[in-house]
Amino acid sequence: MTPTSRLSTRALPASRLSADGLTLAYEDRVVVSGLDLAVPDGKVTVIVGPNACGKSTTLRALGRLLKPRSGAVLLDGAALSSLPTRQIAQTIGLLPQSPVAPEAITVGDLVARGRQPHQHWWQQWSEADERAVSEAMARTSVADLADRPVDALSGGQRQRVWIAMALAQDTDLLLLDEPTTFLDIAHQVEVLDLIRRLNRERGRTVVAVLHDLNQAARYADHLVAMKAGRVVAEGPPSSVVTAELVEEVFGLTSLVIPDPVTGSPLVIPGAPWSATPSSPAGV
Repeated sequence: MTPTSRLSTRALPASRLSADGLTLAYEDRVVVSGLDLAVPDGKVTVIVGPNACGKSTTLRALGRLLKPRSGAVLLDGAALSSLPTRQIAQTIGLLPQSPVAPEAITVGDLVARGRQPHQHWWQQWSEADERAVSEAMARTSVADLADRPVDALSGGQRQRVWIAMALAQDTDLLLLDEPTTFLDIAHQVEVLDLIRRLNRERGRTVVAVLHDLNQAARYADHLVAMKAGRVVAEGPPSSVVTAELVEEVFGLTSLVIPDPVTGSPLVIPGAPWSATPSSPAGV
């Protein structure tokens, strides 16, 4: 693969959420330039790439947390910037990196805030709200923490509470920025399995940013590899994750083999420095 190549799946499924010529910047620093992206409906899309490549910035724009310098994010064919906030909140759920909870708020109250887009002045709380919150807390195993202050929880517990709030919002599209942050490996797998079930059982369209390329390859239907603010490759993990791509995007030599459990690509990094034949014995 050459540095400028871009893999793609032609005849992509219809896309409710897309980016058209998207350029994103923080003041004078351009982070993403001319990005085109169609999020396949009903699939799990995972964005990967090295640090500072624009993954999280792109996700923020898809959730209207960041205004494009140029280009547009489209929801059902309409520019996201032109749509009412309530309509977006009823359609797109977003879990950003390192969210901050209001001081002294309890777990139950925070998860319940996910229902605000569905409430009206004449109906502040309903049985549907109660069911959505209870189910979200049960699915993320935080129901027994309902009365505890969020700021008294461990990092992993807090992350699961934030995911519960995003689930309680009950949107068709779910954007998750590093949802496995602060979680140990068992809870990482638990969260990613939950995301997969939401997609398979309820048809949720999910876009997630992940650092772990092997987890991305295992759970994604559609993988997007970014570097320096551009999409380098996209498509099924089996087509995207190659040794050439890993070296191009991450600067890492590797061996890519089938995962013995799932058959998805599994990246084995090259030999560590201490194991090379030229290394002195005992170093």
